[in-house]
Amino acid sequence: MKRNESVEDYLESILVLREEKGMVRSIDIARHLDYSKPSISRAMTLLKEQNYIIMDKDRLIRLTDAGRVRANEVYGRHKALTRYFVEVLGVSPEVAEEDACNIEHVISEESMGKISEHLATLDKA
Repeated sequence: MKRNESVEDYLESILVLREEKGMVRSIDIARHLDYSKPSISRAMTLLKEQNYIIMDKDRLIRLTDAGRVRANEVYGRHKALTRYFVEVLGVSPEVAEEDACNIEHVISEESMGKISEHLATLDKA
C-alpha cells in the first residue's frame, strides 16, 4: 500500500488525541497539527470517504477498524524510530521525535524491519 503522509499524520493525530483526551473533534486536530480549520474539515471529509473515520451527530471523530489499523501502523513506526534514535544513536528526545515524524512516512519495510529486530534484541538483553 502506498503511504500518504498527510493521511497518516491525520490518522496518527486522531489516535494520539483519542488516547490523551478520550474524544476528538476537528478543532483538536487543528490545534495538534497547527493546521487551519478549513484544511482539517476538508481532510476529515476525505478520511470519511476513504472509510478511515466516522463522525457522529456531535461531530466527534472516531477511527474505523481500517483507520485504527493504519493509525497504529504509523504510530508504531513513529515510536520505534524515536526509541531507536534515542536509545541506540543517542539523539536528543526532541530531535528524535521530529526526525521520526518525517522518516515514518518514507522508510522502507526492510529498514523498519531491521530497526524493529534490533530493538527486540535490546529488549531481550
